[in-house]
Amino acid sequence: MAPKGDNVVVSNVKLERIFSMKGGKGEASYANNSQAQAIHARSMLHLLKETLDSVQLSSPDVPFVVVDLGCSSGSNTIYIVDVIIKHITKRYEASGIDPPEFSAFFSDLPSNDFNTLFQLLPPLANYGAGSMEECLAADNHRSYFAAGVPGSFYRRLFPSRSIDLFHSAFSLHWLSQVPESVVDKRSAAYNNGRVFIHGAEECTAKAYKKQYQTDLASFLRARSKEMKKGGSMFLVCLGRTSVDPTDQGGPGILFGTHFQDAWDDLLQEGLITSEKRDTFNIPVYASSLQDFKEVVEADGSFTINKLEIFKGGSPLVVNQPDDAAEVGRALANSCRSVVGVLVDAHIGEKLSDELFLRVEKRGTSHAKELLEKLQFYHIVASLSFL
Repeated sequence: MAPKGDNVVVSNVKLERIFSMKGGKGEASYANNSQAQAIHARSMLHLLKETLDSVQLSSPDVPFVVVDLGCSSGSNTIYIVDVIIKHITKRYEASGIDPPEFSAFFSDLPSNDFNTLFQLLPPLANYGAGSMEECLAADNHRSYFAAGVPGSFYRRLFPSRSIDLFHSAFSLHWLSQVPESVVDKRSAAYNNGRVFIHGAEECTAKAYKKQYQTDLASFLRARSKEMKKGGSMFLVCLGRTSVDPTDQGGPGILFGTHFQDAWDDLLQEGLITSEKRDTFNIPVYASSLQDFKEVVEADGSFTINKLEIFKGGSPLVVNQPDDAAEVGRALANSCRSVVGVLVDAHIGEKLSDELFLRVEKRGTSHAKELLEKLQFYHIVASLSFL
């Protein structure tokens, strides 16, 4: 009989408690495998700055409060917060107003590696030693007070009317849970033989879409309580160009081909049971613009300033594109940095090692195709709370 792994199936209740990007600074950590996200984020800075220009500036006597939701544990969040605060500072100065103090909250699930994130934070500039301009000019120092806030962004995290700007990038495509019907053998939506929505049955896709829109509605309700009047949100999440939700585009290639095949390899080699494979599903949904827009309009609390599909590019960053082995490693590390924690919890670390070795081998064998076809599109939304 095939071994069942070290742990039990990850229940929906446990997901929030254990899920995170892979922490630390190792080869497969998120900190060392988020270069693509950094590249994609930088390509959207002009859109972020448009949103920052729409934020209503409050009295300089009151701190300006920025939140990054789904901050993870790498340096990308620190870079973005720095961009935001410098831009808002320039707006105050252009208005002839002394900038206020700034607070930045870094928020993610409780299992996030906040320790690694805080180690990356530069020291606070000495506010008492000079002006805000001098603080901003201080090399390798930050000009804001920082704090971590653990919790799900699908619920309230902050006091009412306390936040000027919410930023969230590459996070809202993660569902709060795998839809229950997807792992229920008695359900028509049971995702038999698959670990992702890509290529699944229509009813499975509908269950994912319903969960995504339910979660997004919860997200907007929470933010509408926490945001100050005149505040704004800049949101980026995985999107798709197809109207068919079973065609997940880039995420479908990332999780629905070689990663899927690696699970099948373990099954065929007798290392896992079919039930062990079929009870693992990645809680990700790449939304269409229409899926997203329907929820925002139904909520009614926010004005849509901009809503578009943006081509981000490949999630694989390699130094030698002609080196197939490097492409294979990049694929395995990219997958493991974002879903490795869930795989470890489901089949144990030893079998997880075996799984990602097979992902790497398959990626190496299809390196050229991966570099050509594996492209991510993102939904970019700028919303104002009036």
